[in-house]
Order: sequence, then structure tokens, then C-alpha cells
Amino acid sequence: MKPELRELYQQVILDHNKNPKNFKEIPEATHQSDGYNPLCGDKLHLALKVDDGVVTDVGFQGSGCAISKASASVMTTMIKGKTPAEVDELFKQFQSVITSSVKDAIDYDELGKLAVFAGVREFPARVKCAALAWHTVSAALHENSETTSTE
Repeated sequence: MKPELRELYQQVILDHNKNPKNFKEIPEATHQSDGYNPLCGDKLHLALKVDDGVVTDVGFQGSGCAISKASASVMTTMIKGKTPAEVDELFKQFQSVITSSVKDAIDYDELGKLAVFAGVREFPARVKCAALAWHTVSAALHENSETTSTE
């Protein structure tokens, strides 16, 4: 990973961990799910409001490591205004980034904010931390009521 991207990765993780976006309740949520990462102890509750086929609001609560919280924070900013199908596509892109080989090139222009999470590839044990929020939002949108586990 390029040194400047590594620094950006660290800045994004630290900033979103310290000041998470959409860390709130959504009392009028139409979709909800809980997620748990037993490896790290991350727990989160994710709630969405979907109106006319579009995510109009999203919030998360819970506790977890910096990577888990930062990933949830970034994810919530990216999915507002998207359809469930568009969220599914973002999830696929994110999953591809964090599970690809560190030797694989990343298209930073195409991935936008998601590209900073390419740094997780260097820490395989942390991939599940980064993926938890994404698996949980997918479960919520697909109305899977079981707690999502990264195990």
C-alpha cells in the first residue's frame, strides 16, 4: 500500500471512530438488524428507514473496535439515498476490496471512500471487523431477523 494511502486509512479510521457519523437511533426504522463479531467483541444495532425503495435514514449504535466503528460510520454516509440494490452493489465492492490480495491493484477513482479500507487487507484478522456493518445492513435490507455474526 502506498504510504499516503496508509496515512489516509489511519486518519479515516481514527476520525470516524472518534466522531462516528449517524451514531444514533432511528425510532421510525423500517428495517433493523443486529451484528456481532465474536473474534473482536464488536456489537452493533443497525436501523434504516426505507421510503419508496430508497434508504432515507440510517443509524447505528453499539460498541466495537476502531475499524468496526469507522466502517459502520463510513457505510452509513454512503448508503443514504441509495436503493437496496445499490447498497448490495456497494457491499460487493467493499467485500472485494477488503478480501482481495494486498498485491491486487485497487481502482481508487472507482471506489471513492471505500478505497481507504484497502488497508484492512494487510491485517487479515481485522477483515471481519470492517465487514460487520456491511453484513448487518445486508441482513436488515433482506429482512433476516437473526443476529449477523462474522464467524
